[in-house]
Order: sequence, then structure tokens, then C-alpha cells
Amino acid sequence: MPEPALDRSAIEAARSEFRARFDAADSDQKLKALHDEFLSRKSGSVTGLLKTLGTLAPEARREFGQLVNTLKTEIETALDEKRRAIESTRQPAGAVDVTLPGRQLPMGRIHPLMRVRREVEDIFTHMGYEILEGPEVEDDFHNFEALNMPPDHPARDMQDTLYLGAPIAGATWGAHRLSTHAQGAPSGVEGRGTVPDAQVRAATLLRTHTSAMQIRYMKTFPPPVRIIVPGRVYRRDNLDLSHTPMFQQFEGLVVGEGITLADLKGTLEAMIRALFGDVKVRLRPSFFPYTEPSAEVDVSCRSCGGSGCGVCKHTGWLELLGSGMVHPAVFEAVGYDPDKVTGFAFGMGMERIAMLKYGVNEIRLFYENDLRFLEQFPI
Repeated sequence: MPEPALDRSAIEAARSEFRARFDAADSDQKLKALHDEFLSRKSGSVTGLLKTLGTLAPEARREFGQLVNTLKTEIETALDEKRRAIESTRQPAGAVDVTLPGRQLPMGRIHPLMRVRREVEDIFTHMGYEILEGPEVEDDFHNFEALNMPPDHPARDMQDTLYLGAPIAGATWGAHRLSTHAQGAPSGVEGRGTVPDAQVRAATLLRTHTSAMQIRYMKTFPPPVRIIVPGRVYRRDNLDLSHTPMFQQFEGLVVGEGITLADLKGTLEAMIRALFGDVKVRLRPSFFPYTEPSAEVDVSCRSCGGSGCGVCKHTGWLELLGSGMVHPAVFEAVGYDPDKVTGFAFGMGMERIAMLKYGVNEIRLFYENDLRFLEQFPI
């Protein structure tokens, strides 16, 4: 039986198939798959052609083998050139394509509580007040006793206090100058005075209000006094919709000759209308140990215009802050003569203002740093 003659059609078919598939191979993975398909030692199509040499006539084997090897060389050369071309266009590690557009970074925003604080400071700066800052770790005298709250006073129960495990020596105040903001200080007041040694005491608690700074100021400077003191304060409150163990507050104090309750009412009305627009303001009797008489200040509900709704519990009013005329005992504690000077004080939470101003119904939102909440405020 004669042996099969040389058949070149299988070689040409493999060549045509490779060329048809070659242009689409544009990555290292596709080139490797193409190499395995044609040149794999076990299942490659070119390798399969070489395995048919034993079936050919002796005079045809040499020529067929040369043709198959030529095809194999063509495929290897084409794959190597394509691989080098891909490698030459590949970005080096860490390279930056300067032709790409820049990343759009989100714009930062002023936190709503800082926005409120700046607004409050601007209001009182224009009224001629100094803006003070003081220590957040306080002693019992400045936080309670000088404000007419001796150790057995029931008013201490109104402010559940966070006490330190061990007292901290008062060296922090030994060289501490009263901190004032330049934009809020009258001429010649900026940084004036050093806290007297008599005020340097061991700190035992986290301040429950910023009123302690009013005591420090009055013990350092004689009247007249016109200051506000913003800052963080701490109380043992559970975190819920309207309470947090740390919140921000500002307190105001005015002392001088002839200061009356009418001055307090006019100041608060000017502040409230600057913050909330045209709203009604009312004062109603209350109790605070460091003021007498004392008054809670309410504003007409902005949601219903005072007609009554769920927000104001159908009263038409929202409680805003506490205030009153400075108690004579406070003046005596700081060395002022209550027969010569009078004064008023007031205080309220920054969060309370922000919640009413922006319609926020949960205090926790201010401290969770949720961008979905913070991005709702202007840039």
C-alpha cells in the first residue's frame, strides 16, 4: 500500500487561522492563549502537524518538516514582536498620565456648629463685647461656689458633673493670660492682665458651663464688664435625640452701673432677631442660683408662626435660653460691690440654636460626621 503524499493544505490552513486570530491578541493574556493554541507541546495545532510526519513517505518528510518549522518560527516571531510592542506602550509602575483630567475633589464646608458660633461672635462683637476662652478642666470654686452654689446647694443636682479621678495642679492657670479675640476686644484690652495666683487651684472636674470663666474675668478686672464665653462643656447626660455628654455653649455677662432687666431684654431681643429673623420673644420667671431675678427666654415657633404645632407641642413657643440679673452673692465672691454695680448674664447651647435655625431634630447628627448631613449646609 503506497504511503500518503505531501499535503500542504493543512499548513496553509493553520497559517491562515493564526493570522486571522493574531490582530485581536492585544494583551499578554491573549498572546499566551494564542501561543498555547498553536505551539503547545501537547495540544498545539502546529505540534499536531509535526506528529503526522511518521505517516508520510520518506521523500516527503523532510520537505513537510521544513514547512512546519517555518510556520512555527513565523508564529513565534510574530508573538514576540507583538509582546515587545505591548510592553513598550505599558505605563511604568507609579507613572502619572498628565493628559488625564484632574480629580474633582469635594469642597469643604464649615460645620453647622462652627457656623453658628461665628455668627454669635459676630453679633456680640458688633455690640462691643469681648470674646473669651477658658479652661475646660475647672476647680470647684470657679465652677460652683463662686456662682452661689456651695457644696450642699440643691442646684448642683441640676448639673450632673463629671469629676476627675485625681486633681490636676493649677499650674495651667499660673502663667495663663486671659484669652481674648482681637475682633471682640475694645482698644487696649487684648490679652490684658495675668490671672492672679489666688485663682490658681487644683482642677477637679470638667466644667458644666462656661460661667466659670466669668468668675475668673471678674476676679481679674474691675467693672465695667461686657464679655461672652463660648466653648465646650460636659455633663453626665446619656446620648439621645436632644442630649449629649459634651456640647457647646456660650455665656454672656454685662456688669456696670445702672444695668437693668430692660438692658437684658433688649440685648437678647437684638441677638435672637439677628439669629432667627422676625420672631416674638418672651421672658418668663425661672430659677438659677447665680441670677436673681431669673428668666427663661422663649421664641415664637418658626414652624407654625406661633399658632401651635407638634414642634412646639401646640404652645406656639420654643424654649431658647436662661438668663437673669447677676446675684449679689456672685459679686461678693469676686470682690465687686453689689451696692455700686449691677449686671445681667445669659447662656444657651450652640446646638440648640443650630437645631432651631436649620430645622434639625436630632442633636447626634452634629457629631456623627455623616457627609450626607453635612453636605446639606452651604459651602
